[in-house]
Amino acid sequence: MALCHAEPQYHVANECSDGATALRLIESQKPDIAVLDFNLPGLSALEIVLKLRKAKASTGIVLLSSRKDRKTVLEALRSGVNAFVLESDPADYLFAAFGSILDGTVYVSPSLKLDQLFNRQDKAGHQTSIHALSPREHQVFSLLVEGTRAKEIGARLGLNPKTIDTYRANLMRKLDIHSVAGLVKFALKSDLASSRSDILVQVK
Repeated sequence: MALCHAEPQYHVANECSDGATALRLIESQKPDIAVLDFNLPGLSALEIVLKLRKAKASTGIVLLSSRKDRKTVLEALRSGVNAFVLESDPADYLFAAFGSILDGTVYVSPSLKLDQLFNRQDKAGHQTSIHALSPREHQVFSLLVEGTRAKEIGARLGLNPKTIDTYRANLMRKLDIHSVAGLVKFALKSDLASSRSDILVQVK
């Protein structure tokens, strides 16, 4: 990450472009901070966070995402993410997230309106539909719109493909969408699609 290279307080310990490698590097190098893209291939960012928290890893996690819907943000924070930053945010927000993590606090992008984020009175339309999904349904939804097949989703989540089919049927019913192509179109319209790499950051 060029921004971190240019900031003397931080040292970029490593970079990679898939989730499994990111998890391995975090576990072996134990950086102070890891910046993860929401849609990492192979192993999702939230899966990485859950595994790290289960192992009681001390690395602070910054989740970088273009998604800003309430469901995604809250799901990330509940999983144990220390900071949620939007891809469209200025560099200052990323460094502010680093500072918050080092101070032991949680950081949420100022671009997100916290009063609306934590208000359960959802607006009408797709927001309400998305919030109707269970955490697992939302996870399957995210993988489906990335183009991941049911068999691979099952392998990644440790579930039988038939169980994935059930989750897919349930989420499609709740969203009133009846094809994967429709889910992708819905995600794009709702700003629920993203792609980027992750970066490990070690503080000097």
